Amino acid sequence: MTNIDHSNQSVSPNLHTPVLCQEVIEGLAIEPNGHYLDATLGRGGHSRLILEAFPDVRVTGIDLDGEAIATTQDNLSEIAENRFQVWQGNFADYPGETAQFNGILADLGVSSPQFDVPERGFSFRHEAVLDMRMNREQSLTAAEIINHWDQTSLADLFYQYGEERRSRPIARRIVQQRPFETTTELAEAIAKCFPPKQRYGRIHPATRVFQALRIAVNDELGSLERFLEKAPHWLKPGGRIGIISFHSLEDRRVKYSFRDSLLLDVVTKKPMIAQPEEREKNPRSRSAKLRFAQRKLSDHSSYK
Repeated sequence: MTNIDHSNQSVSPNLHTPVLCQEVIEGLAIEPNGHYLDATLGRGGHSRLILEAFPDVRVTGIDLDGEAIATTQDNLSEIAENRFQVWQGNFADYPGETAQFNGILADLGVSSPQFDVPERGFSFRHEAVLDMRMNREQSLTAAEIINHWDQTSLADLFYQYGEERRSRPIARRIVQQRPFETTTELAEAIAKCFPPKQRYGRIHPATRVFQALRIAVNDELGSLERFLEKAPHWLKPGGRIGIISFHSLEDRRVKYSFRDSLLLDVVTKKPMIAQPEEREKNPRSRSAKLRFAQRKLSDHSSYK
């Protein structure tokens, strides 16, 4: 496929910069008149790239966030016409049909605008209520977990979902000092569990705990596992599925699911990562890993 230059592409201010653009388009091997599933629509950056590949390509997008859907429909209206449709909900619950899509993409990172809107409570960069819900209609919030789970459950959560080695002292301090109402209050309490030299490094000491809370609030790993089990059935023979992950908990699940699937052949033995130029321009891409697999041409043959 010819290299695609996106450097001069006009992007709406409501669109976050999608990662691994070139790798996504080439890896999906987009075909004219193809139908593709963007399972994590966000602000539609990847959907736009797919729609622009050919004038008759169609995209179905999935997202839990009604605000993101409304914004993306607006952003893509001038190029999509009748080629773009949306299903609101968790991608693991999508009622996909067998052999429906030529390709499937899921970007497991949280959309940048969700981090940048303080009231969503995803980030400790802004003072906000402890929320972290991608679907605002659900009841479980980060505040519920922090203020009501017992110390052992909190420590297990931080260790398993955040890979936080100081999970026990952090959980103990949280239980001693709660209730917590805001993101900044919680981040400050977590930071005090670290030696002074580690409190002001490149990575904030609360980063892993906030990751664990976000994963738990939104059942991200459970949803990913259900999606990985169902999604291969939605592919046409020869169709490809690509998953972009941002931490090892996700990447391991994608790797083993692709490897163990009876329906898929692994395309990328090692994950694709951003090139130095992209990592420089878009810091979000530095931790991104992209893996592809392809639906077998039949039950008895593998694509080579």
